[in-house]
Amino acid sequence: MLIFSHWIIVFLLAPLFVGVIAKVKAFFAGKKGPSLFQPFFDLQRLFQKDSVYSRTTTWVFRAVPIICLAAVLLLALLVPLGPFKAPLQFTGDIFLAASILGLARFFMIIAALDTGYSFEGMGASREAFFSCLCEMILFMNFITLSLAQHSISLSSMIGGNLPLSWKLWGTVLILVVGSFFILILAENARIPIDDPDTHLELTMIHEVKILDHSGVDLGFLLYASAIKLFVFAGILIPIILPIEPVNKVMDMLIFLGGMLAVSIAVGIVESTTARLRLNRVNHLLLIAFALGFFGFVVKMWKG
Repeated sequence: MLIFSHWIIVFLLAPLFVGVIAKVKAFFAGKKGPSLFQPFFDLQRLFQKDSVYSRTTTWVFRAVPIICLAAVLLLALLVPLGPFKAPLQFTGDIFLAASILGLARFFMIIAALDTGYSFEGMGASREAFFSCLCEMILFMNFITLSLAQHSISLSSMIGGNLPLSWKLWGTVLILVVGSFFILILAENARIPIDDPDTHLELTMIHEVKILDHSGVDLGFLLYASAIKLFVFAGILIPIILPIEPVNKVMDMLIFLGGMLAVSIAVGIVESTTARLRLNRVNHLLLIAFALGFFGFVVKMWKG
């Protein structure tokens, strides 16, 4: 029952998270913008269409949308959401979380190669290169948080009985938050790393890998992308707002307020910054890794 309630929260709130970002971007552009529920309307439209497949593709291409959606749903079960504890939690589950992300990325890459289209192959190679840097950042932050909480369980690291203390680890947490926020932008193809709305061939990373997907398959991939963004933000919120579980209603309101703040922050970043040139993306990712590494150094220095 806890698993299904966790999934219901994710299914309902993840598209709204994307809708808030779009609304913020429209505000900065001086436009009214789409409805907050527009992502739901887009998904409904895609789920009513049939998928079209190239003769070149195999079963791998057809299976990838389901695999990616299942992967992010499994990842969501490892992350506590406000007052709701993670349904799956055990010592070392951070390695399972990283493996799930790697598995989904692997299948996305081979699906792009399965099309036999050199353009998608180019996107797959870009994804493989930048994902190596993203995994370094992810593990660097996990190491720092695990040392601060003396645990290698994700639930204990960000939502345990002993919340992270800003008074004790303020400098460390500032560095981790900065590093993880850049990671959120990179993992979810957001500006300045990538633009999820662009179709400019020379600059696409994520979008190029899903060009051949359509109909229901594309809906699954977009839903998986929204859930992944929501889950990553859900990991960041307990670091920024480490609260002790007292009142479930108040804790949920704090969590939702934090998620709203993160979505607004992502929208502001996308509205006020330009997309980086492709050969500069790795510089930003290395900065994110350096922030996580300095957080680790400060933690070790303070003991």
